[in-house]
Parts: sequence; C-alpha cells; structure tokens
Amino acid sequence: MQAIHRLLLAAVVMVLLAGATAMAADAVIPPGTVITHANWEQYKQFMPVGMQVLWEGKYHWKFPPDFQIVVGPEHHYAPPKVYTDNTKKYAGQVKIVDLPNGEHTISGYVAGLPFPNPSAPRKGYKILVDEWYRYVPYLICGPDYWNWLMDRFGNHAPLRLILVYRRLSHISDFGMPITDPQAQGVDYSEYIMLTIPEQEKYVTNLTLYYVDPSKPEDLYLFIPALRRSLRLTAAARCAPFVGTDLVQDDTRSGFNGGIVRFNAKYLRDMQVLTLTTADRMVYGKFSNFYTQNIVWPKPSIGSWELRPVYVIDVRRIPQESAGYCYAKQIMYIDKESFNCLHKEMYDGKMQLWKYMRIDHIASPVPHEGMQFETGNFINGIYDFQSSHITVTTTSNPQGLWDRNNEDCRNYNGVNYDDVRKYSSVAGLSQVLR
Repeated sequence: MQAIHRLLLAAVVMVLLAGATAMAADAVIPPGTVITHANWEQYKQFMPVGMQVLWEGKYHWKFPPDFQIVVGPEHHYAPPKVYTDNTKKYAGQVKIVDLPNGEHTISGYVAGLPFPNPSAPRKGYKILVDEWYRYVPYLICGPDYWNWLMDRFGNHAPLRLILVYRRLSHISDFGMPITDPQAQGVDYSEYIMLTIPEQEKYVTNLTLYYVDPSKPEDLYLFIPALRRSLRLTAAARCAPFVGTDLVQDDTRSGFNGGIVRFNAKYLRDMQVLTLTTADRMVYGKFSNFYTQNIVWPKPSIGSWELRPVYVIDVRRIPQESAGYCYAKQIMYIDKESFNCLHKEMYDGKMQLWKYMRIDHIASPVPHEGMQFETGNFINGIYDFQSSHITVTTTSNPQGLWDRNNEDCRNYNGVNYDDVRKYSSVAGLSQVLR
C-alpha cells in the first residue's frame, strides 16, 4: 500500500511540475514594464544565467545602481518565401549521419531549414544544425564595425574592422541560385579586415567553410608586415578573435564551430529577454550605453522583448574535447529564426567563464522585407574570470551599418559583391592594393 501511495504522490508531483512548466512557458511581461534592481528577481525566469549574474553583482562586471530594462511588444519576422519554400521541398530528406570517429554530419541537405520541427530523438543536435543553417542573406557587408575593449580599470581600447560574410551554397534568396557558380565547394566565407588600431591596420582574417560539413574549415591570416598570408591550424579555433574576448568559434553571431565536432543536448523551452529593434543612428554611439561596471544598451537604444527559445547544452565530442576552449556552452536559440540570442561558456572545471549577449537588430533585406538576421547586432561578451569586456556594434556614429545582397554592390563606392576578392585566398593578395 505504501508503494502505491508513493507512486500516486510521484504522479501528482509530475503533473504539478508539468503544469508549472507550461505556465512558465506561457508567462509574459506586460509591455511598458521597467525592470530595475528593486524588482528584477520577479522576472529572473525570463533571463539567461549570465544576465542574472550581472544583476546579482557577484563579479566585477555588474549592472550599475541606475540600470533599467524597458520591456516592449514582441515582434515577428517571417523568413523569406524562397527559404520557406526550400524548407518545405527539402527538409524531409535531411538525415543525421554518425561518422566512425565519433563526429556527426548530415546528408540530403539542399537549402532551407533542415529540421523545421526539431524533436526527439537527438532534438538538441537538430536545433544546433538549424542554428547553423538558419536564414542569413547571401551577402552581408559592414564597412565600419565598432568594437570597444574594456578592462576592470575602465581603460578603453578601440577596434574597427570591415566585414564581408557570404553564403555561396545552400542559398535561399530572391533571384539567386541555390549554389553560386563561383562556390567551388565553399559553403560560407568570412572576411574581416582591421582598420583601427593603426599598428594592426590591414590585418585580415579569412575563413572558408565547405559544403561537406565534415571537411575542416580553412583559416587564413594576412599579415601586412610580411606581405603574405598564413594558413592557421585547427588549434586557432580557440585563439582570441582579432584581439577581442571572443574566440574564432564564438563569431558568426554566437556560434562558429560547425556541426561536425559537437554534441548538443536539449535542456528546456523558455522565454528570454532580448533586443531586436534599434535605430542605427542611436546604437552606433557609445554615449547611449551604460559604462559604469558594464557596457550595455541604455533604454534610449530600444526596448526589450520576450522571445521563445530552445535551451541547449553544446559540447565538443569526447574524442576532440581535450584542450578545447570550453567544457560546455549553454545556448539560447530563438524558435522563430534559430538565432542564438544568449550564450554562457564554462571552463574545464565547469565554472562560469564568459557570458555573451547577441542582440540581433532586424533590418530590411532587398526583396525580403524586415529580417531578424541581417548581420546587424549589438554583441557583448563579458569575461568574468579576467574581468574584461568586448562590445561590438554594427553601426557607427554616422549610421553606417550592415547592408545585404545587391545593396553591397556599391556601398560607399566599394563593391563588396566580389567573390574573388572577399571569398578566396587569392583575394588576400589584393589587401594592400
């Protein structure tokens, strides 16, 4: 009889927990709510762990006494029609493939979202794959990314760069083929050239990812003093990214490690606060950020909103985990766009090391309307162990921000739609011309 009572009690508890989880998932914060130090704990269920730590003030980086988050309405951004059509056409044929060395890849992927309704088994890994192949415009160009590097003493170091990201395969944009004729097996290219500080001007980073996900990416670094480029080893994935607090695998708006060398476990659904709307003339000015013990957008930049997310635990496969930057990464993946909105990184002792916030700022894409992922963002990464911050904005004080696709063909007199120059190793020889 006692055993039956225990079973009944366990069943009741499970029902109550399920009900509480459902209520939490459906909970909202009314637009107009102002979150401050006086009331933040009642809204902590809508915050990633990293944000809660900043409220608690355990580390050097913390929210100042006058800090506020103003909550606004939620926005929705429908993916482009071509991307949606490709999802319907091709998603059913995508399969997860386990490789003999413990790595994973996929087969049958052509374009669109690989797993439009990720579910068990291996739900977490399907979400990670969706994040990797989420909709992004085939061309992203930014002529003046602004970065602020700050240490615990408040010292600021400026960093400026030019960025050109290009999808050459699996394209889902108006008027474009699925595979660019110039792709030559490349899926995605990332070109970044430093312009400030002067002593590092023209240092250029080029990364090439391939259509076959199991083929390791190639990473090249052009060094002006040598007048040549160097091919870097795979160990560079954990190297600081152009002097910031990010490593190579943190870029690409939150996650840049690929899908082959990682496992991902689904943890839960939740809603998190994020920023999706901001005026490019406002968020490019440093004066519109809190700068006392934190670098964070003030309410003048925009209001925050709740977004439903999947929370996943991402780790290197055991065979390749030794010496990797992070023991685990907790990622908060937007359910509508599959953008990574927040990420926490843990060291080898499973201690919180860094927290990254990625505010994807919606902006117009030619023929596609307002999109949630356009390369425009406000990115903050907070290193709790070394007390260092890197904040990036894709708009400068004059309002120059990322443009996309054909709008990159003549941006301030520069044609960023040049595959050879910005998406090939040969293009690195043109840096100083």
